[in-house]
Amino acid sequence: MSFQSEKALVRAHYDALAKATPDTVASVLAERTSDDWHWRGMHPFYEQYGAQAVAESFWAPFLSAMTKVQRRQDIFIAGHNEIDGFQSVWVISMGHLMGLFDAPFVGIKPNRRIAMLRYAEFNKVVDGKIVETAMFCDLIHLMNQAGQYPLPPQTGMHLVQPGPATHDGLLFDDADPAQGQKTLELVNAMIGDINTHKKYNSPQEELAQTWHDDFIWWGPDGIGATYTIDRYVEQHQQPFRSQIRDRVYNGHICRLAEGNFGGFFGWANLSVTNGGGYLGMPAGGRSEMRVVDMYRRDGDKLAENWIFIDMLHFLHLQGLDVLGRMKTL
Repeated sequence: MSFQSEKALVRAHYDALAKATPDTVASVLAERTSDDWHWRGMHPFYEQYGAQAVAESFWAPFLSAMTKVQRRQDIFIAGHNEIDGFQSVWVISMGHLMGLFDAPFVGIKPNRRIAMLRYAEFNKVVDGKIVETAMFCDLIHLMNQAGQYPLPPQTGMHLVQPGPATHDGLLFDDADPAQGQKTLELVNAMIGDINTHKKYNSPQEELAQTWHDDFIWWGPDGIGATYTIDRYVEQHQQPFRSQIRDRVYNGHICRLAEGNFGGFFGWANLSVTNGGGYLGMPAGGRSEMRVVDMYRRDGDKLAENWIFIDMLHFLHLQGLDVLGRMKTL
């Protein structure tokens, strides 16, 4: 049950990236990734294969825009993936990539100030190589920091979303497997309650099964963070459930837990219809949501939840090209 080799590989990968330049990043990425490395990124990056393609689509433009990039991790865990029957090993990192925003990035204009690109990354490791990656980042938050916010006012509050309140999310040493199992079981119970929520008398009753009353929901920019079950219902769940219709759950690609932390991602998790009003959009046709959830368990309930949604992709499918519009301003 040791994940030390996989963790060491990903940490070495990050150490090498910290020294990379736009000119060298392709070769740096190739050192620890397979030739057919499958990389999933948010809009406008999407799916890429191989180090050269990943460098050209994301890393070289990012390193050209951001000076002196630091990776500031808040969660680092590994585990067996429940979705494939606990066969594969994935390593998850969550935090911020901090730098000086000195040149344009995907149409976002620089402000020459500190910028924090919030990210969550899932890496599948096989035979000493990273063979799959899902890299979620909050580009709308980057726009917000640069003074170019593209959406109506949020229902919650977006901050530079912090890491765990307990400051113990960096599991460089392996945790007790029994603790990870408890976390995974609790996350699965919560997912089950979402799918059967109509059996409860209220949203508060549903959430209280698996969430602490002072649960913190660290949502993506465009929605924002909420604190306590009641405010979560008011500031996110109620608008989402009333304005998003015909939800179809498509499943996850990876779901795992280690210690008190766990998470999952899908591609796409949900197929939905915007019934009108959500994120300021009119009613429209079918769309999809690609989502990351990361959790911290405290005892027998969940205490914190960090959310990443590919908001730009969701809006693009409804006819709003936010980045394209920004390039014309």
